[in-house]
Amino acid sequence: MIGQKRAHLRISGIVQGVCFRWETTRSARALGVTGWVRNRSDGSVEVVCEGDRANVEAFIDWCRKGPQMARVDAIQLEWGSPLGGFEAFEVIR
Repeated sequence: MIGQKRAHLRISGIVQGVCFRWETTRSARALGVTGWVRNRSDGSVEVVCEGDRANVEAFIDWCRKGPQMARVDAIQLEWGSPLGGFEAFEVIR
């Protein structure tokens, strides 16, 4: 898993009700990033992702903007070592 990274993000702003999870899934899959995304009860969106470091960084850059109707105010980001176990990127509840 050399060159692989794991990131845990908590994204706040106008990120629910604007297709953020679905567009996040599309972006992650296009970049070959695995993991999951879900809405949180506080109105934020949580993401855990793994993949090649460059692809994960590109994915995080996308998350900083989000889809057209979203407004990202802040991202809390924690880097970690990949644990594996993800076969794809998906929306969870």
